[in-house]
Amino acid sequence: MLPFFLRKEPKKKKSSAQLHKNLSNLPKKSETLMKHTFLLLGLVILSWACTTSPNTESAQEKIDPSTYWGENPWPEIRKKRINQLLPEALKNAKVASWLVICRENYNDPIATHVGGENASGTAAFLFYSDETGFHSLAFSPEGEAKALEDLAIHEKVERIPRGESAVARAVAFIKEKGFPTIAINTSASNEMADGLTHSQHQELASLMGSDVNKLVSSEELVYEWLSIKLPEEVEILKKAAQLASDFQEEAYASIIPGKTTDAEVAKFLKAKMAEYGVTDAWHPDQNPNVNSGPDRGHSHATDKVIQPGDVIQTDFGVKLYGIWVSDIQRFAYVLKEGETSAPKEIQTYWENGKAGSRIALAAMKPGVKGEDVDRAQRDLMDANGSLYVPWSTGHPVGYVAHDVGPNLGGARIPKPRPAAQKLLKQGMVFAFDGFHCWKQADGTEKTISVEEMAVVNESGATYLIAPQEDLILVGKK
Repeated sequence: MLPFFLRKEPKKKKSSAQLHKNLSNLPKKSETLMKHTFLLLGLVILSWACTTSPNTESAQEKIDPSTYWGENPWPEIRKKRINQLLPEALKNAKVASWLVICRENYNDPIATHVGGENASGTAAFLFYSDETGFHSLAFSPEGEAKALEDLAIHEKVERIPRGESAVARAVAFIKEKGFPTIAINTSASNEMADGLTHSQHQELASLMGSDVNKLVSSEELVYEWLSIKLPEEVEILKKAAQLASDFQEEAYASIIPGKTTDAEVAKFLKAKMAEYGVTDAWHPDQNPNVNSGPDRGHSHATDKVIQPGDVIQTDFGVKLYGIWVSDIQRFAYVLKEGETSAPKEIQTYWENGKAGSRIALAAMKPGVKGEDVDRAQRDLMDANGSLYVPWSTGHPVGYVAHDVGPNLGGARIPKPRPAAQKLLKQGMVFAFDGFHCWKQADGTEKTISVEEMAVVNESGATYLIAPQEDLILVGKK
């Protein structure tokens, strides 16, 4: 069944009386011909109804995403992000300007965010603020300049004649303005801010000449910009989260214990994605990760047969409009013969994991370090006797599954990663767990958790969708 926000009212069918009335209004000379046509059409429809089942090949064709999602909102949201969020990001990162260089085939990972996704010849995008306000300029090969102008993203698109360098023109403008710092996309810690190639950097350094020392990393700027999501983006992420949750529940309902494999559950989820016109939130070979055996980390689903007594974990996400992604896990228990609920110890593990998710959510608020959120959840794990879990409690999510923003981890390691020291801010979105891990009879470890998504607001954080409250029971009559 379609989620409530996707359902459409069916078109009202005309009654036979209405059809007869319409037919009687036709010119008399064509009435006989039309009656024969309607008779023939009726026979064709009757034949089709008798021979067609819901599982025909045509019924499995991929559905146009616009059937469900309508027009892509990214162009307007992108403009709003550039004009509303980027000036503040420049200020917070303490840089005067930002230069992004885009090109064909091996493009900068930030290209889609600045309007350079369709670059063929090399193009340069410059962002800065001065006494007159915020400005965004594009230096584009003239063959592509008109298309870039039509996007209406940038204040000005300067056309670069064939044979001339867009980067050289951008550098000449930069020198004319006398910017004290120019952020460029080179970073050892933020892959979204590391798009400048070695050859591009060499060319840029040569053009800058004695001003080359003004070039600085854009990692803090990109962090400040991408980590915050607009309210309308959060609404889209809610839909992506709901789909991921709904699909997993449907997949669990399709399982036949002792017969269905992890890989077949993954195949079911792939089919749902195709039906709804959405794509993978991360690498297609690892999404979804269905795991009914011991912990396997982030990996592909295998041909392991799902057995009674298994706890099933599915790590899954979908991408909407080719831009926004979800990351949701749903957990299930496969009932054994005669069971009507999960065994007491499994239910206890589940309740402990759920409590960890709730306490992590309660710790999420503006001004709190990512490490502090992790600590709140791990303190509860320790109190409940959980084994150590090596993964972070959570991570930012939005444009990619492991997005730019604070890492919710580091509370139990000697040297946490720098991102764990970053402060949470309003508008950040996270995927996070409440872990509980135990040793199984065969010596392997099994982790149960409640991976949900939440957005930080003015005073705390809220789940994007209703969290999983009960362990899903597979095989329940």
